[in-house]
Amino acid sequence: MSIAELTQAVRSAAAIRTRVQLQPAGGPGDKVFPPTYLGAKYAEEERVDPQTGQRIKCVLLDSVQSQANRMEDALQEAVDRGRIKLPMIVVDFNGIDLIDPVGTISSLQAPHRVADAILRDSVVDGKPFRQSDFGRSVDQADLTNATPLFEVCPTALLFGMWDSTGPKGGLGAKFARAIVSEIVGIDAEVGTRTSSRIDPLQIRAGAKVVKNKDGSWSVAGDQKAKGAISPSEINHGNIPPDIAAGGVTIRQALQTTVISLAGLRRLRFPVNGDSSVERDDAARAVLAALGLCAATLAAESGFDLRSRCLLWPEQEMTWEVLDRPGQAPKTFTLDSDAGIKLLNDAIDAATQAGLPWRTEPIVLQPAPNFAKLLQRSQELAATGDSEEG
Repeated sequence: MSIAELTQAVRSAAAIRTRVQLQPAGGPGDKVFPPTYLGAKYAEEERVDPQTGQRIKCVLLDSVQSQANRMEDALQEAVDRGRIKLPMIVVDFNGIDLIDPVGTISSLQAPHRVADAILRDSVVDGKPFRQSDFGRSVDQADLTNATPLFEVCPTALLFGMWDSTGPKGGLGAKFARAIVSEIVGIDAEVGTRTSSRIDPLQIRAGAKVVKNKDGSWSVAGDQKAKGAISPSEINHGNIPPDIAAGGVTIRQALQTTVISLAGLRRLRFPVNGDSSVERDDAARAVLAALGLCAATLAAESGFDLRSRCLLWPEQEMTWEVLDRPGQAPKTFTLDSDAGIKLLNDAIDAATQAGLPWRTEPIVLQPAPNFAKLLQRSQELAATGDSEEG
């Protein structure tokens, strides 16, 4: 895929997609563990097999949100290794005295990207971020003027953003995801899991203990003492063998990734009030190349989704350009080196068209109140207060 071909695609094609079949690393039929949701439930549903028309049981192995985070992590890794340079905003926590150092958090790592509260509650040159020149420019971003985001956080245009906590509240700018990916287990059958613990010291359940306010514990005077609990509550003693639902077997897993070129064509990129079709095409090509690069980098980093859910692709990642209806899609393959070259070519074309592209991050520091909040939270966590959120 050349930059000329990609630019032509963003002008007329509907989307670029890839569908990758995967199997458990342990081999076909090995059990994998999906993510659990409220109530320790898996996200199960029936889907229609496009070949047979039959309904088949499926389970979600990696959600759209999780896949987006994995692609952003892959981009962050590439930035850290010096393989690519992206406009980013970074909050530096190194100047705060913390029990558990945080280091830095970038707009690729913040959950809501440039609209996240981590950035909102930080300062640059002594000003709250959203009152700085860069922050105020984000306030003006919308579908007809996506240039401010392109300059400081183009990944927000690719992975989506809703500026709901900014100065406009619920009326803040919304940008739909232009790239969507998920991994689904096909023909899924839920299995069982076992758990137990044998204590080599054989500490008895009747030897009650009491938890102290400072997180330590002491031996209870008798079994009926106030607050007396079993030693298993402090990880001593046996845990009886138990059996419960856990893990699934699948015929295969399928990763589907779609970059919506039609969605990118909704974005406009004026510079100093001047609109240009060529500039719009160049900016959209950068975002499409960024999506291809992110997906390729994430795939090359592997599919270790969580404990006991390591997948292996059965085939090379092949992309399809959905252009003219009724005609077979054009196909191409891309490794990370080629993806990075395509991205750099697109960036060169965009900067030649007059679009801004920052290669150094905008660095923020947490505001004093934000720093105190983080310090207090860590102090509570250190004393055993496990309440979160």
